Amino acid sequence: MRKPELAAAIAAKAELSKDKANLALNAILEEITAAVAKGDTVSLIGFGTFSVRERSARKGKNPQTGEPMDIAASKTVGFKVGKKLKDAVDN
Repeated sequence: MRKPELAAAIAAKAELSKDKANLALNAILEEITAAVAKGDTVSLIGFGTFSVRERSARKGKNPQTGEPMDIAASKTVGFKVGKKLKDAVDN
């Protein structure tokens, strides 16, 4: 499912126009993005939790040459699945 399809599904379930559903979806995604960018954790009970995860610096190797290289520390977004979503996928 892509974003326009999700917006259409929201519009149908919430009895909204597709434009209003798209605005609501965009607002939700923008707020989640802003919160995680600030380092906050976003918990949607039953769905999951978005958080910032730190990756430490480490040694790696260049796949083309095989030479060792240093990989810098970085931050990434993590997602931990909530119980309700996990149960829905398992069934």
